[in-house]
Amino acid sequence: MSAAVQPMPSPFSPTSSQIAVAYSVCRSITRSAAKNFYYAFLVLPPAKRQALCAVYAFMRRCDDIADDFKLPGYERRQRLEAWLDAFHRAESGHPTDDPVLLALTDTQRRFKVPVELLDQLAYGTGMDIQDGADPGSPPGEGLQVLYRTFGDLRLYCYRVASVVGLVCIRIFGYRDPAAEGLAENLGLAFQLTNIIRDIQEDACMGRIYLPAEDLDRFKIVPSEFRQAAIPERLRWLLAAEADRAREYYGAARELMLLIDEDSQPALWVLVSIYRRLLEKISERKYDVFGKKIKLTVREKVIILGKGLVKRLA
Repeated sequence: MSAAVQPMPSPFSPTSSQIAVAYSVCRSITRSAAKNFYYAFLVLPPAKRQALCAVYAFMRRCDDIADDFKLPGYERRQRLEAWLDAFHRAESGHPTDDPVLLALTDTQRRFKVPVELLDQLAYGTGMDIQDGADPGSPPGEGLQVLYRTFGDLRLYCYRVASVVGLVCIRIFGYRDPAAEGLAENLGLAFQLTNIIRDIQEDACMGRIYLPAEDLDRFKIVPSEFRQAAIPERLRWLLAAEADRAREYYGAARELMLLIDEDSQPALWVLVSIYRRLLEKISERKYDVFGKKIKLTVREKVIILGKGLVKRLA
């Protein structure tokens, strides 16, 4: 038989036990690393919970590659491209023994998640890679304002957070296309909350996410992000960014009604955790320098309990 008429090899089909182990690995990654998301996942039906753990584990791997400061920027980009290529090969039916890719490709097929959305997640983390730093040098030796305008920042937030929302609602289940724009806005609210909380930590890694136009408006220079005490002008800027985030949180109420009923408690838990985090930052008068502001386990468990009641109601 000539090569031209030889049958194509059958796509790789992992066994049910391989898939089960793969999802278990992703669940462990999520439980140990996703300090807020995991609580929301707990009130989902098992299949949807597993799927979101697979997505999170994929995102976590992308983040770990982008933030590996022992390597120069070009090598991190190469590793991120290789990771994405490995996903594409697994998604197209090639064998893989990576548990994250086994679980992710199973999730992608079962919930019909567009491959392009998962690509965007990887591209978003790639935007954090800064070229020119010497490998092994302390992270944040230089300090760079990454985005000129809020529009520029919004593109980054779209890729690392709004796209997460678009993936999540495909797992949650929805029919009305209006859910997509609402999920994008809610993802933006979450990411702005993270940026506000983590500004000093990000500055220590050389990254300032707040737009240059906003820094100029409040007369803030990058070096102020490394002071021991937060400058008063920066408090005002963070308050303005928090108001912007609150506007995007407004998407939650409408989105809640557009996703499948069995997923609504999970979205409620996630939104409640992030909104409470923003409230705690506000209560501290936006002093995000020093000890990291976060919800206690008790606070999260209380929100989780209310979410479980909503699921059972």
